[in-house]
Amino acid sequence: MKTEITLDDKNIIVMKLLHYFITEKNYNPIILQGVENEIWLENLNEDYKVIRIVSAYIHNDEQFAFDRFKTKRIMKKIKHKTLSFSMNVLSIFLDLGDNVENYLEENPNLLCVKVKDEDDLKKSTVIKRIFPDLDTNLKYPEKGIDLFVKITNDINKHNKEDASKIEKVFRSKFPMITYMLIAMNVIFYVVPLLFGQYGNIIEQFCIHGPSIRAGQYYRLITGIFLHGNLLHLTFNCYALYVIGGQLESFLGKVKFLIIYLIGGLSGALFSMIFGGNYASIGASGAIFGLMGSLVYFGYHYRVYLGNVIKSQIIPLIITNLLLGYLMSGIDNSAHIGGLIGGAIITVALGIKDKSSTFEKINGWIITAIFLVFAIYMAFIYVIR
Repeated sequence: MKTEITLDDKNIIVMKLLHYFITEKNYNPIILQGVENEIWLENLNEDYKVIRIVSAYIHNDEQFAFDRFKTKRIMKKIKHKTLSFSMNVLSIFLDLGDNVENYLEENPNLLCVKVKDEDDLKKSTVIKRIFPDLDTNLKYPEKGIDLFVKITNDINKHNKEDASKIEKVFRSKFPMITYMLIAMNVIFYVVPLLFGQYGNIIEQFCIHGPSIRAGQYYRLITGIFLHGNLLHLTFNCYALYVIGGQLESFLGKVKFLIIYLIGGLSGALFSMIFGGNYASIGASGAIFGLMGSLVYFGYHYRVYLGNVIKSQIIPLIITNLLLGYLMSGIDNSAHIGGLIGGAIITVALGIKDKSSTFEKINGWIITAIFLVFAIYMAFIYVIR
């Protein structure tokens, strides 16, 4: 004998909303402790980054005011965790009492929708404005248990695909380019030193504004592979090993190499602009470019790396910049140039499955403007 499973209207609406927001809009569930009868979803790439589906019964304005207070507190924690300055939330109430009158209060950061049936979703001006395709995505030929099975299977399939994408990004890979760059730094230090030519190599290949302006443009790149002493070399190679290994694994070999070179080039140009006629050497500008890139990557994956960016990467950048101002012999202008160059070229190259075509085009435009401006300041403006 076949048992017929029936679902009430509220549960059907919840399932359909979950199916739409998870499979069509790429929202992900937020796990919250102590929160009952409501589902929180987030997608940091949407205008409304958080969706609440609230099935709890709210009887009057006092209960509704407490709900808003609780929501604001939770949102504050989510903003802190995800490095977000502002965050819009849409709350969909499925059991809001007739005594509640304040839910229509206009607050673009905390919008509320009262829903009793699917017709309310279709008629809602708020829903039509934010999610105009929701209406067409609520129509299913399946009913009862068949609808439940379809929605469950679709959500599970979507979650597996997302998990596979995340695993590919964060899976450890052999950092071949990082090791090659480290080897080049070591070779350019050890070989000339063994033949007693290191002083001549630095003199001929260091970053030196007057020489570069005279036509020795190769110094803009060769200078980032030279180091003043063993401690300088060791520190930069270790930083490259730690930061470069991770970033190359995240972004891929080609993007990583481009970021390293653009970061180094930007640092060299800033050294020419602000360093006067002094010579400069070292990979630190390129390494700061990697740190700038890592911050941008971490922002896109801030659900996973938000705490690491806040507690480790940003403090590391700030500490090194402060040390550059407090200690002599450090070319802090190269650090700043590399940091900016590495960040904006990463915007141009994009983060797989995260960056839109619009963002990448803007990134290329900003990168071009930045490099043209830096070249103008380093070559033309200084000469004038």
